[in-house]
Amino acid sequence: MKYREAVIYDVVLRSLRRFSDARGWLIELFRQDELDPAVYPVMAYVSETLPGVARGPHEHRDQTDVFGFLGPGDFKLYLWDARPNSTTFGCRQTTVVGASNPTLAVIPPGVVHAYKNVGQRPGWVFNAPNRLYAGWGKKEKVDEIRHEEIADSPFILD
Repeated sequence: MKYREAVIYDVVLRSLRRFSDARGWLIELFRQDELDPAVYPVMAYVSETLPGVARGPHEHRDQTDVFGFLGPGDFKLYLWDARPNSTTFGCRQTTVVGASNPTLAVIPPGVVHAYKNVGQRPGWVFNAPNRLYAGWGKKEKVDEIRHEEIADSPFILD
């Protein structure tokens, strides 16, 4: 399948506002009154990705990721709508997020996603998904379909 460029239905990309003063800065990643109850986070983590390194592409069957891309590096975020019943099925969307463009990204199940550090510094990504990784007590199958190692995958990072 060949994906075409378009804005993907149900994906939320929202600019994050930085509040700065003499002590440093603060960014509100999300607020309960701004999220659909179906995507309320149940856990959170921060990861660091080194320059030139990519994570993904992968997708979830049930999990929604709520990413905060803050910096200090920049990432290219890749999204592919693989949901057959979506109005944007077959669409691909990319954007640069991170230090130069602090962004909240809400990525629903069935949207294949990846990000690559395109900056010169390590970058941090905050994630607050609405499902526990490997379920309660880490005793369930991980909700993740990995596409990184498929030879003819349509999910190509440039």
